[in-house]
Order: sequence, then C-alpha cells, then structure tokens
Amino acid sequence: MNTLFTKRQGQYLAFIYYYTKIHHRAPAEADIQVHFKVSAPTVHQMVLTLDRRGFIERVPGQARSIRVLVATSELPDLE
Repeated sequence: MNTLFTKRQGQYLAFIYYYTKIHHRAPAEADIQVHFKVSAPTVHQMVLTLDRRGFIERVPGQARSIRVLVATSELPDLE
C-alpha cells in the first residue's frame, strides 16, 4: 500500500483513528466537519480521496463505517 499522504490527509486519518478509539465507533462526516471547521462537501471529497487511495475503507450506504487501513505507527500526531 502506498502510505504517502499529504499533511492534511494525515490529519484526517489521525482524527478518524483517534475518534474511533475514543468513541468506539467511526466518526460521521459531520463530526469530521466540525473538527476541521470545513464544509460538508470538503469532508466528503476528502473521504472519497482517502478511500480511492486505499488509506481507508468504508461500507457504501452504511453510516459510520470508515476504517483506517494505515498502520498506527505511520499516522501523524493529531494537531
């Protein structure tokens, strides 16, 4: 797997990972939107990009199904 991701993509991946660890369920796109203070379409495009690049997997049509596929040792610290 290609683990070269941008700084911003790394922050999204770290947020998804830590949110899931703390809350025992994946974040909704709305949770990501609130954290990063961005628009819903911005979050959705990033989720699609992360999925397409193989950094996450999700179940289409199922809420809160995002799962990070990047090793935790490769995730950056969440800023």
